[in-house]
Amino acid sequence: MHSLEVAARVTSTLDLGSGRNGRGGIRGRGRGWRASSSHLEPRASGPQEPPLCFKLKSSMIGVVIGHGGSKIKEIQGMTKTKIQIITGDSEAEVKIFGPKDKKAKAKAAIESLVKKQEERYNSESRVDNAESQSSVERDFSADNVRELRPLIDWDHVKAEVVEWEKRKWADLPPIKKNFYIESQATSSLSQEQVDSWRKENFNIVCDDLKGGEKRSIPKPIREFQDPFQHYPEVMKNLAKAGFQKPTPIQSQAWPIVLQGIDLIGVAQTGTGKTLSYLLPGFIHLNSQPISREQRNGPGMLVLTPTRELALQVEAECSKYSYKGLKTVCIYGGGNRERQIKEIAKGVDVIIATPGRLNDLQMNQFVNLRSITYVVLDEADKMLDLGFECQIMKILLDVRPDRQTVMTSATWPETIRHLAQSYLKEPMIVYVGTLDLAAVNTVKQNIIVTTEEEKRSLLQEFLQSMLPKDKVVVFVSRKIVADDLSSDLSIQGIPVQSLHGNREQSDREQALGDFKSGRVKILIATDLASRGLDVDDVTHIYNYDFPRNIEEYVHRVGRTGRAGKTGISITLVTQNDRKIAPELIEILERANQSVPEDLVTMIEQQKLGKQEKYTRKNSKTSQGRPK
Repeated sequence: MHSLEVAARVTSTLDLGSGRNGRGGIRGRGRGWRASSSHLEPRASGPQEPPLCFKLKSSMIGVVIGHGGSKIKEIQGMTKTKIQIITGDSEAEVKIFGPKDKKAKAKAAIESLVKKQEERYNSESRVDNAESQSSVERDFSADNVRELRPLIDWDHVKAEVVEWEKRKWADLPPIKKNFYIESQATSSLSQEQVDSWRKENFNIVCDDLKGGEKRSIPKPIREFQDPFQHYPEVMKNLAKAGFQKPTPIQSQAWPIVLQGIDLIGVAQTGTGKTLSYLLPGFIHLNSQPISREQRNGPGMLVLTPTRELALQVEAECSKYSYKGLKTVCIYGGGNRERQIKEIAKGVDVIIATPGRLNDLQMNQFVNLRSITYVVLDEADKMLDLGFECQIMKILLDVRPDRQTVMTSATWPETIRHLAQSYLKEPMIVYVGTLDLAAVNTVKQNIIVTTEEEKRSLLQEFLQSMLPKDKVVVFVSRKIVADDLSSDLSIQGIPVQSLHGNREQSDREQALGDFKSGRVKILIATDLASRGLDVDDVTHIYNYDFPRNIEEYVHRVGRTGRAGKTGISITLVTQNDRKIAPELIEILERANQSVPEDLVTMIEQQKLGKQEKYTRKNSKTSQGRPK
């Protein structure tokens, strides 16, 4: 509210007519209004009508004047009158000059302003009193008047949500989870034998993440018949695949998952994680109290980060088909209409990337209420690709009493948070170490070189390949993949490339040619660092070092799979020196030799940092005054 500067505590007059300061406004000095000691009447060309006079509270003068005289000018212009305000201690006198009807109109406008301000003041006072008692801030309304809003009863809101959840899932059929019958051979193992077996098999570590009293960790199984002796079709498929015994992650995961306990499986790539959740999932799906026909929707969901991994899991489902379970693979880049039609025909297992499944879910092309078994495969990669929001939306429509399995190659804080959000009282099984480590069945060779020499080194390696060798050449960019594959094709060397810019049909053709052996060289971006399941890859060639050490581990894991050995060759340049310390740690954990050139690179980096620090301090000290 504007205040008046009064020259003396005597009645004085404000000239609010036009023409007094040459700009049709009011004389002003600094802040407020300048008071004059003489009474200045507005000029008139003819006989004057007596002014309309009335009293006004001094506190309301600023309201009538407005910012910069805007309100008073507006009233004068609208009513064609001249207005004078004579200030006093508690009251001011307002004089309005002009025709009678115009004076009345001006007075009404002033009284309206005063009334609005009084109502506003009274309203604010009521709200301020309420706020002082409740200490809750209110929002201003459209005309800047605070409104008193009731407090939110959060306990009531939470109760409403719980009640809504109960209603949402009230009509669900019962679910059964425990299908495990421990074999005599497994139950007879002593704790000492169990501890010894876990240590010998890559130092398997298990833990119960349930709060309160801990459960007993199931003993590992050592033969396929131990968990599956009552499921002959599973045993038949395993025998057909030619496996001799379970992998370490399978040995410990199967007894946990078959009991219906949520599981977090942390193991390196190529260690059999896919079968560790697929076979128990098949049994779970086929053994529910209601039949598959009555379920009215899929019962098992596998979420994967990439379409390549989704297709790989689908291939495993087909390979170990059980009781005629129908599977559909849903991924971005595939034919959306065909995928919708496949779902409409009726499916038991959905294997999907989060983006495409969330699309079909939001458009009501897929029913997720019937799902009782969920797998988050390669969860760390899904988070890297930014799929957490889609995962959250998908699982909101899956019944909360489901069984959930999560696999990951690493165990960072983000994965722990994801596990806490979507798994209930899980057990965790990790093989080897929770620290990042490459598979020990791969010999890792590091070559320190320059950017200019990289192409000739790759050429030398390809020329030295044996007929049985098969290599994946990893590059950092799509354009490099196209460039290298074009060069090799011109030289008459059969080659395929795999990256995100290729059409899905071309990508599937590239993988098919590589798997079948029609081509022995696949040039790929990190799209293939996960989800590329080719058992007979003999070499990994890292033409470009990956953007982080996790991707290096996943690349290396593309060879040395299914009990075989492999070789990785990695070119490292000065551009990769920042990642060199982490690379050395990976090599040392896997008992690999560390080249002197790599150690020298780190020492030079440290020396360079020290020199830079010294120069900076020297400049700082020279610039200081003595």
